[in-house]
Amino acid sequence: MEHRHLGRSGLKISEITYGNWLTHGSQVENDVARSCVRAALDAGITTFDTADTYANTVAESVLGEALADQRRESLEIFTKVYFPTGPKGPNDTGLSRKHIMESVDASLKRLGTDYVDLYQAHRFDHATPLEETMQAFADIVRSGRAHYIGVSEWTAEQISRGHALAQEMGFQLISNQPEYNVLYRVIEGEVVPTCEDLGLSQIVWSPMAQGVLTGKYRPGQPLPEGSRATNDEGARMIERYLDDELLEGVQKLSTIAEDNGMTMAQLAIAWVLQNGNVASAIVGASRPEQITSNVAAAGVVLDESTMEGIDAVIGHFAETDPSLDRTPEHRLT
Repeated sequence: MEHRHLGRSGLKISEITYGNWLTHGSQVENDVARSCVRAALDAGITTFDTADTYANTVAESVLGEALADQRRESLEIFTKVYFPTGPKGPNDTGLSRKHIMESVDASLKRLGTDYVDLYQAHRFDHATPLEETMQAFADIVRSGRAHYIGVSEWTAEQISRGHALAQEMGFQLISNQPEYNVLYRVIEGEVVPTCEDLGLSQIVWSPMAQGVLTGKYRPGQPLPEGSRATNDEGARMIERYLDDELLEGVQKLSTIAEDNGMTMAQLAIAWVLQNGNVASAIVGASRPEQITSNVAAAGVVLDESTMEGIDAVIGHFAETDPSLDRTPEHRLT
């Protein structure tokens, strides 16, 4: 397993991060989740990403239990704050000081640790002054409850504003966690150049486009039983890719993968890792063998002809509009 620095910080994280969205506490039983975490550790993964909102806090608890027998200093544990948790009352969401301070303590308790290595703003909060949010993060870093602060799905302009405030308050923003894959490249136009300039890295989620880039979804065929597309939340994320013409293009990647001695999943993960601003690709699993296979993408260098071949068969399907983000649109009044 290769490791890369996260932003301009001294923190190194594994090129493959184990994530437990849509799996722990929901799609897979706890014993299977523990087996997947064990497979990740055995494969050399040291970085684990979760969020308080995943399975309404249960995913954090499952991950904490699975890592309880590990040397804490040998791991990088990440979590996030923003989305509703608990009974979803008026202060159970967003990036207010109240919600952040209460959420970090609850997350630490569920994870069974005194600190997280990276605490991330899961989205940008238009309803809370950014100064309030960043001051809360500064206080969390100074208290030792988080070593570093990151964001997720923030626009280039939001990252720039947050970075400036962080510097004023004496801490660093070191990462952004966006969706990024062969089919979804919206960060390339503005977010990546901004982050390169300011010293942030990307920790990308959905490198396999919700499983579409594995080739298991075939044009004109029924959805595979038990696949993410048959799960309510997963289906909402994947439906944009279930176009027969696009799926036909994805099938053409199989030859490129075979020529490189890789599976289609490994090729998809290796593709995102070719971007120098990407520190790690987040990979989940419902079976331990998925992790064992996918980690083979770490350290792979795809040559120019391979990258050009990928673009030739599927690049024209890629979404590149930098204005697309998932930040809620309500504004301060």
